[in-house]
Amino acid sequence: MADINVKLYDFAGKEIGVEKLDPKLFGVEVKPKLVQDLVSSQQKNAREVLAHTKGRSEVRGGGKKPWNQKGTGRARHGSIRSPLWVGGGITFGPTSARNFSVKINKKLKKKVLTMVLSDKVASDRLILVDSYQLPEGKTKSLKNVLDKFPSKGKSTLIVTKNSEENIVRAAKNMTKVGTIGYNSLNILDILKNEYLFINKDLLNKVKEYYS
Repeated sequence: MADINVKLYDFAGKEIGVEKLDPKLFGVEVKPKLVQDLVSSQQKNAREVLAHTKGRSEVRGGGKKPWNQKGTGRARHGSIRSPLWVGGGITFGPTSARNFSVKINKKLKKKVLTMVLSDKVASDRLILVDSYQLPEGKTKSLKNVLDKFPSKGKSTLIVTKNSEENIVRAAKNMTKVGTIGYNSLNILDILKNEYLFINKDLLNKVKEYYS
């Protein structure tokens, strides 16, 4: 495999060198059909079932037979909960018991993740810094930093770890900036954001976690 290199910046936005990346993680051939299929599967798994109609066992009333079985001249009925009645239960309506989830192969999921990471590198959408240096969790401070990078004004996903609370807190008020733990990287969030922002330490952790 050919060497995969990416520019290395300091936290002030200055280019300070080049970093070599693992081609098994960042130099994988992208297969759009596989990516599309997995995105569709993850969206199905995240789907929340909202539509729900009540069957005859769920609607109110109907505890008493509406009239005698015989002698009234009317049709026989046992309960006003019957689907035949207005306000009765619904037959074959949508219910919250529906399950749209699909099973996703773990190896395939991991493979497609390497594809979207590789695509970020190939399109110069992965920004690598030597370290994070944000002493206070202020939105203005983080914005001033990000404005010095090529991702300025673009949707950016910052990879973090638990100890980087300042980054997470500062990004909460920014409409186009989000954060994600290095061990929670997923295809949908990476594709949803134009740029992926990460430091060297976390890049190594991603390599260890997903290799």
